[in-house]
Amino acid sequence: MFIFCSREPAMILDDAVIRQAQPQDEAALYQICLQTANAGSDATALYSDAHYPGQRFVIPYLRFAPAFAFVLESQGEVVGYVVATPDTETFETQLEQQWWPQWQAAWRDRTAEAPLDDKILAYVHQPERAATSLTSRWPAHLHINLLPVAQKGGWGRRLIETELAALRQAGVSGVYLGVSLQNEQVCAFYQRLGFEHVVRSNAIYMAQQL
Repeated sequence: MFIFCSREPAMILDDAVIRQAQPQDEAALYQICLQTANAGSDATALYSDAHYPGQRFVIPYLRFAPAFAFVLESQGEVVGYVVATPDTETFETQLEQQWWPQWQAAWRDRTAEAPLDDKILAYVHQPERAATSLTSRWPAHLHINLLPVAQKGGWGRRLIETELAALRQAGVSGVYLGVSLQNEQVCAFYQRLGFEHVVRSNAIYMAQQL
């Protein structure tokens, strides 16, 4: 489960608000995910279909765990989001039954045309399960992405705190997240929010009890 934060400079937003995500936010969520999907940088040139990263990393959460999907809005524009599921194992089963089959059928004949296409297409056709060593102790997981304009003023912290509060209210015992190996410098941010390193494999996994 990968967390991306851009390294580009940002401006401080004075008027931003955090609110529950809505179905009409889908287009913005797809775009934010795409613009941060290269270890925090813009991945537009790395995917032949602009929907690819969002189809895996954000839209399923809006569809199947809407109570845990929040967006950051400034001047009518969505500039960031945090999404989560309180129960990773149940969520993955639900996606296997209700989400991935439609894309497996729709993308049956697709082949990789851009550098990162194969990662998404391979995952869609053979979704991976989170390690039980994570889910048994930290059943929830989350993703957060912010456009450069939103990366000052403490909005990342406030989005995470909003999500953690929602998970606690739902009685969730623990949550984990993953940081891209190419974006390791953001681990300090999550440590300040109470996350600790758990394991390093295909990503840097961090977690905390709630």
